[in-house]
Amino acid sequence: MKSLRKIFRMPKEAVWLLPGLEVKRWFLFLIAGTIVATIGLCILMDLKPIYNLLTLTMKVGSSGFIPSSLIGIVFIFAGAYIFLKGWKHANYSILNLNDDRDRHAVLEDLYRRRKLNHGPKIVAIGGGTGLSTLLKGIKRITNNITAVVTVGDDGGSSGRLRTEMGILPPGDIRNCIAALADDEDLVTELFQYRFKTGQDLGGHSFGNLFLTAMCEVTGNMYQAVIESSKVLSIRGRVLPSTLDDMKLVARMEDGSIIKGESVIPESGKKIERLFTDPEHCKPLDEVISAIKDAELIILGPGSLYTSVLPNLLIEEIVDAIEKSNALKLYICNVMTQPGETDGFSVSDHIQTILNHVNNRKIIDTVLVNNHLPENMLDKYKEENSFPVELDYEKIEKLGINIFEYRLTDDDPSGYVRHNPSRLMRAVYYWFRKANKDKLNNNDSQQTTTKQ
Repeated sequence: MKSLRKIFRMPKEAVWLLPGLEVKRWFLFLIAGTIVATIGLCILMDLKPIYNLLTLTMKVGSSGFIPSSLIGIVFIFAGAYIFLKGWKHANYSILNLNDDRDRHAVLEDLYRRRKLNHGPKIVAIGGGTGLSTLLKGIKRITNNITAVVTVGDDGGSSGRLRTEMGILPPGDIRNCIAALADDEDLVTELFQYRFKTGQDLGGHSFGNLFLTAMCEVTGNMYQAVIESSKVLSIRGRVLPSTLDDMKLVARMEDGSIIKGESVIPESGKKIERLFTDPEHCKPLDEVISAIKDAELIILGPGSLYTSVLPNLLIEEIVDAIEKSNALKLYICNVMTQPGETDGFSVSDHIQTILNHVNNRKIIDTVLVNNHLPENMLDKYKEENSFPVELDYEKIEKLGINIFEYRLTDDDPSGYVRHNPSRLMRAVYYWFRKANKDKLNNNDSQQTTTKQ
C-alpha cells in the first residue's frame, strides 16, 4: 500500500478508494442507509429542515392514503436494513470471507475472544509439563493469562542449546507458548515437532530452534518469546522469570552441593535447600507488573524443586506475590517424584515452599486431587513413586485452606495425568467461590466498622 500511495501521490486515507478492494460499494450502503434512516426520523418527529421532502410527505399524508408517521417508520426500517447489509458485507470484504462456514467461524471466534478478554487476570508460575497442562485448560476461561516460566533447565535439547548458543533454555517456554496457542493446528504441531535423526538436529524440537534463532535476531529471550507468540497467536503471554543465566544449586541433607537441574534429582540424596547461581537474579519488570495486577496467582502443578521453587528463589517475585491482593492457589502434585519429593505429603510440599520464602504468606489454598484409580498405581510402584498423602491437620496448622477436586484422567497408558479441562473447572470454581467469600468478608468488615 505504501508504494501505491507514492505512485498516485494520495493521502493515506484515500487508499480506501482504490479499485478492487470490494469495500467502497458497501461503504456507500452504510452512508445511504444512514441518510434514509435519518430522513425517516425527521418525518416521524415532524422536523422541518428538509422542507421540500416534508412538504411532499405531508401532502401525501393529508390526502388520507398514508399517514406521515407510517412513512417515517418505513424510512427508518429501510435505512436500518440498508445500513446493516452494508456493514455486514463491508466486514466480510475486509476479512476476505467468501464462505458461510468461514463467516460463522470468524463471528464465533470474535465473540469468544471478546468474552475471554473480560476473564480474570491470572498469573501462573511454574515450568515443565505441569504448567503447560494448566495453561491448556485456563485459556478457555480467560485471555488475561501471564505464564511465568522457570529458566533453570540444563538438560536435553534446552541444555544443549544453552551450552552451545549461550541462550536461556527454551524448552519450558516453548511448551507454554504451544499450550496457549489459539488453535492446536499444523503450526502448533510444527512448533512441538522433535527431530529424531541427524547428528546435530537429533533430539532438538523445531520450537527450540525457532526460539534460538529469534534470540539471535531480537537480542534476548524476552523479545524472542514476544515474536514467537505472535506467530502462534497465543492467548495471554509467556514470560521467563528472569533474563539472567540462572542455574540451580542444591544443598543435600549430607551437606554436599550439587549443581544443575538435570543432575539434582539423579543424586539419590534428599534435598535440604535450593539456591540459584548467581545468588540474586533479577526478575523481568513485566513479571512483577503482572503479579501486581493479578486477580489470581497459581503456583504449580509441576516438579517442586525444579519447576515451582526456582521462580520463588527470586526475591522480588516473592515480595510481589506476598503484597498482591490476588487470591493465591497452590496446585499440589498427585504423585511423589523420585529424587525430589520421596515420601512427601501435601503438607511437606507446602512446608518446603514456605521454608524457601521465609514463611511469607504466598498461599491461601492448596488444590489437591481426590480421585486415583487403584489400577494405575502399579507402574508407579515400580518407579518408587506413590500418591501424595493429604494430611489435613498439618495443612490446617500451616493456615492453608484445602480444596479437593478430581484433577486426573483415566489414562490408558497407566500413568496419572492432570486433565486440562478438570484443572480449569477446579480452578475456576474455586476462584469464583473464594472471590465471592472475599467480597462478603470485606462487606461485613465495612459494616462492623460503620457500627
